[in-house]
Amino acid sequence: MVGNETAGRIAAAALAILSAEGAEAVTMRRVAAEAGVTAMATYRHYPNREALLRQVVDDAVAGLTRDWGKRNETGSFEERIDGLTDDFLNFALGSPNLYRYLITDRREDVRRFPEDFRTGGSPTFIPVLRAVEQGMRDGALRQDDPLETTLAATMSVVGLVQLYHGGRINLPEKDFRELCRRTMGRVLDGLRP
Repeated sequence: MVGNETAGRIAAAALAILSAEGAEAVTMRRVAAEAGVTAMATYRHYPNREALLRQVVDDAVAGLTRDWGKRNETGSFEERIDGLTDDFLNFALGSPNLYRYLITDRREDVRRFPEDFRTGGSPTFIPVLRAVEQGMRDGALRQDDPLETTLAATMSVVGLVQLYHGGRINLPEKDFRELCRRTMGRVLDGLRP
């Protein structure tokens, strides 16, 4: 049990550094110092930085997405999409360094379109895909490939977040969120029958 407690402290320290400063600040020595263990103890629990980051990110994503989109699960297509957009923006704007690491940083173990997205490998994409499939069944969206339609519907907001994080959109967060909602609405209008 002591080993699990130590592994947990190491993971918590790594997540704190990643969240506060970004992935480039996460080093095994720094994590060890923050966790109050030796560098060798860190390597006993995680063979390398990539394994540590993978575990930390997997745990963080599982926690973040546990209730992703569930508040409007039985609502209309529009209500579900609005809720999912809010969930995404809460994550992207609330945890910008974790978001960047997951979405934009180049890594070996990333989920890739279309295989991982089709098989449910993306816990943030799948609820949107399910909503799009519902929208097609209910006639809110025209019939098309649900996977590619979901990609088309979501990428405008992902792109806006990239611009916002990069300082290229100069709006207060409230106004930025409204811009994302209006943009999503325009994209969905183009996907309607």
